Amino acid sequence: MWSYVIRRLLTAVSVAITVSVICFMLLHLSGDLATAIAGPEATAAQVEQIRVQFGLNQPIVFQYVHWLWSAIHLDFGKSYFFTDSVMTLIQQRLPVTLTLGAIALSVATLVAIPLGVVAAIKQDTWIDRLALTIAVFGQAMPSFFFGLALIIIFAVNLHWFPAGGTGSWQHFVLPAIALGYYATPSIMRLTRTGMLEVLSSDYIRTARAKGISEFKVVFKHALRNAVIPVVALLAVELGFMLGGSVVIESVFSLRGLGQLAWDSIARNDYPVVQAVVLLIAVFYIALTFIADLLNAVLDPKLRIR
Repeated sequence: MWSYVIRRLLTAVSVAITVSVICFMLLHLSGDLATAIAGPEATAAQVEQIRVQFGLNQPIVFQYVHWLWSAIHLDFGKSYFFTDSVMTLIQQRLPVTLTLGAIALSVATLVAIPLGVVAAIKQDTWIDRLALTIAVFGQAMPSFFFGLALIIIFAVNLHWFPAGGTGSWQHFVLPAIALGYYATPSIMRLTRTGMLEVLSSDYIRTARAKGISEFKVVFKHALRNAVIPVVALLAVELGFMLGGSVVIESVFSLRGLGQLAWDSIARNDYPVVQAVVLLIAVFYIALTFIADLLNAVLDPKLRIR
């Protein structure tokens, strides 16, 4: 088990370093940062002063090492546009994004897994076709369109929930549904596929032949093995939600990391953009690592690979 953990940990660290290099180089390849920071009306002397002030005149390798060492110590510098440091901005916005992602994943899980189980049990019936139809609509419908539809129906017409903001738990209901519905189809289809494969296996037929109730066969024996690949998918989906919440946070006016990244890109606030991208990538890598460990606990065969 420990060898499996060490291998996965080394892979996660390697991926994190690679992502940090890409994150650092993309902004430098986009053009002269000193000119972008100074603005189009700055003189050559002002541009050179900014280049020296932010260390942009140093070799690119030295700049990366300095930036990475500071990032490890959670020092991302100061925002070019906002008055606070980058870490202060992230600390203010991160709870909103994490809350939205957790609620959205909970919504997707509570809907998708039971739906996938029922669709597998009722294969080729109208229930199965209805579940697949829901999955198709969820995958095809743009999240911003579904979010706007929820606002019109439940906020503007019915006045059940607020249209935006972060004042209370009610402000997270509509954006969590909009974000969670986008993740529901993939979770539902994977659960359905896993259940169909497990339900046709020999040990399930043996359990039924012994007279074990159908409820125990499905939920005690079949679902335990069918849910193993779903665990990894849930971690991936949560990472997608944290990184892809820009649109939802903009639609519902949520002051999270997504909206912070959007505002920073629009204002060429490069330290904030780098910090947000790196932080989301690290979250994604960490969640994948945790999912691998959970899969190893659920399926001992993975430990010997």
